[in-house]
Amino acid sequence: MTNIKDVNYMLLIQRAEEALKNAYSVYSKYKVGASVLTKNGNIYDGCNIENASYSLTLCAERTAIFKSVSEGEKEIVAIAIITETDDFAKPCGACRQVMVEFMKDDALVILANKNREYIVKTIKEILPDSFKL
Repeated sequence: MTNIKDVNYMLLIQRAEEALKNAYSVYSKYKVGASVLTKNGNIYDGCNIENASYSLTLCAERTAIFKSVSEGEKEIVAIAIITETDDFAKPCGACRQVMVEFMKDDALVILANKNREYIVKTIKEILPDSFKL
């Protein structure tokens, strides 16, 4: 079982950066990579995958989370998200809601930029008063 205080930020950022290289962002030219760490200590990576029918685009965060869930791992301890810009990555609203579904309030969200600089927040900080059943 992975404890939040045992999260290796740089490992997750490095994995997200590797996933970013596979991004299919032919329309926006905005590449994003993500890496999630599950409660069981496994890591799943994802990149954004765009489509000409833009509503069918899948963000990196959801790609990584869905890979985790499809492997039976539904409790995510941390997620790292990176872009090729100077600004810190910022998940869209849809990704934030999906993150809330599979992350506890104190789960870590590591937002990184192209220089591997990062800030760490909790999911509750980036989506306060979220919708939950």
